[in-house]
This record gives sequence, structure tokens and C-alpha cells, in this order.
Amino acid sequence: MDPDAVAKAFVEHYYSTFDTNRAGLANLYQESSMLHFEGQKYQGTQSIASKLTGLPFQQCKHQINTVDCQPSGPAGGMLVFVSGNLSLPGEQHALKFSQMFHLIPTGQGSFYVQNDIFRLNYA
Repeated sequence: MDPDAVAKAFVEHYYSTFDTNRAGLANLYQESSMLHFEGQKYQGTQSIASKLTGLPFQQCKHQINTVDCQPSGPAGGMLVFVSGNLSLPGEQHALKFSQMFHLIPTGQGSFYVQNDIFRLNYA
């Protein structure tokens, strides 16, 4: 398993789903999963899905600039760090963001998100 290929495939799937069917992200999390979103903490599938689907915009477009990954722990986990731009309808300027995922293997050849930290980057 090539960590860079897994990270790239995960990032493409995550942001494509976020931009087109945000509710579909729920199956990437488990009850032990945690999300820190702009300093607010959420735990569990329902809490995280509610936060993501309840954001005050219906449409957006992510443009990914960088994806960095590292193996994490003896169980085959991965840390994935993403930076990019987020465009919202009606907004002239894109917002810069960073997001970190800690991916854990499920045992069925896929991964779930154990930890997710999202921050807008204000300059």
C-alpha cells in the first residue's frame, strides 16, 4: 500500500463528496471519531455529520494545493495534511484553509477518519 496514493485517493473522495453531497461524509466517521472545526469540538458520527451538513452554505468548491502524509502507528494509520482554497457562491475571494485527518484502517481494506482538524487560514 502506497501511503501517498491512499492519501490522494482519500482527499479526492472527501472533498468531492463535501462539494456535492455533504451528508455522504457521515460514513467516513465512527462513534469514536473527533472533529475540531474552527476551535469547536464534535465527537461521533451524528454530531460530526450535523456540523458538516449544518454549515451556513449549501454549495462550495475546494481547490487542493498540497497533500502531505505520513504513516502513523503500528496499526497502519495515516496522518494526512491538506491545504487549499475554498470558494463560496457570491464571494469574490476564496478562503484559504488547512485540514488534518488521522485515518485508521477498517480491516476491510478501507479507512475511517479518527481525527479531523479544520481551520481557515487568515492572513
